[in-house]
Amino acid sequence: MIDVLLGLQWGDEGKGKIVDYFAPNYDIIARFQGGPNAGHTLYVNGNKIVLHQIPSGIFHEGIVNLVGSGVVLDPVTLKKEFDKVAEFGVDARKNLYIAERTHLILPTHRALDKASELSKGTGKIGSTLKGIGPAYMDKTGRNGLRVGDVLDKNFTTQYIRLRLKHQKLLDSFGFQEDITAWEEEFFEALELIRQLNIVPGEYFINDQLRNGKKVLAEGAQGSMLDVDFGTFPFVTSSNTISAGVCTGLGVAPQKIREVIGVSKAYCTRVGSGPFPTELLDDTGELLRKVGNEFGATTGRPRRCGWIDLVALQFACMINGVTQIVMTKADVLDGFEELNMCQQYQINGKATSVVPYQMMKTEIEPLYTSVPGWKTDISALKSFDQLPDGMKEYIRQINAFLGVPVRYISNGPGRDQIIEAPKA
Repeated sequence: MIDVLLGLQWGDEGKGKIVDYFAPNYDIIARFQGGPNAGHTLYVNGNKIVLHQIPSGIFHEGIVNLVGSGVVLDPVTLKKEFDKVAEFGVDARKNLYIAERTHLILPTHRALDKASELSKGTGKIGSTLKGIGPAYMDKTGRNGLRVGDVLDKNFTTQYIRLRLKHQKLLDSFGFQEDITAWEEEFFEALELIRQLNIVPGEYFINDQLRNGKKVLAEGAQGSMLDVDFGTFPFVTSSNTISAGVCTGLGVAPQKIREVIGVSKAYCTRVGSGPFPTELLDDTGELLRKVGNEFGATTGRPRRCGWIDLVALQFACMINGVTQIVMTKADVLDGFEELNMCQQYQINGKATSVVPYQMMKTEIEPLYTSVPGWKTDISALKSFDQLPDGMKEYIRQINAFLGVPVRYISNGPGRDQIIEAPKA
């Protein structure tokens, strides 16, 4: 069976720590989409590490980590991560597997990303400039190079052919930057790729399932950044929702059991795009400061706001979420009052439906207020110990969503997770 763990907001929900927490219950951790634009933050023996390409189960001995076909892989980023995890005494060669159908991010993809974003001026979508969009465009345009191609003796010829095609596009943008150094890094990193466990991912994962292995599918970004159902065009280039597990790993829908959604106790967003509950005041700044809300991948300050239950309910619906993990609950410890958005007001009418085009719709969030708990919860170990105000906050969320908050993360540490009782 496969359980899925994915983000329910605009990314940055703290999925890395949660995957790391659940990992001992599984035999395989599998990334099914996204690329190095995702930054999953872990704390290992009190030390922080951010993973962009390697699945978050890498620090658990005996657990297989699979990069699925739905991912786009930057060999340079992967090589740097190998070196990082090696500093923690982990040789990723032992338990990291990469699907041969996984598409590669080339240096020219990064250049195209940068050139395209610069050309948009004030209409920037907030790209991380990691080459994700151009790599997925080559995938859907049937031009891309894949991990399995690096084993082909004619790989360099294939690379040059695609590079020349990209160069014409770069010339049309007037892009003049020299990417020779990027290419040198790229071909050096390919030598590492060739030493890894390159497998037919779809056969690999299905064989494991037939042998009774337990798989946790790890998502990147968040549901509201899904290319089809997110806040288009301010979205990523892949399917971040549970349906992406099937296409990203090559498994049938009936293999999926639990869908574990991860949501912060409030909301954040990096880059441009609609954000109905954003706070452009001292409260928003306080959330950013207390929550240390700066992008793990980009370092950019995150936009902050109250929890948006309308968007969260939408994300639960399209994913088939069966349980929720609430992260960063401790960030709200010092607030006198908390707001939760339970409806949008659009054109004078209240609605609990996410509109087709949020960017072109004037949305006023309608809030329900609850008292804060004004208690430090970071050292608490059980649900019974939580303050009554926090229990009420969770109760209202459960009632609105119809999906239970089963786990509460009350700090960055591995052991700072509280399990809520089943209803």
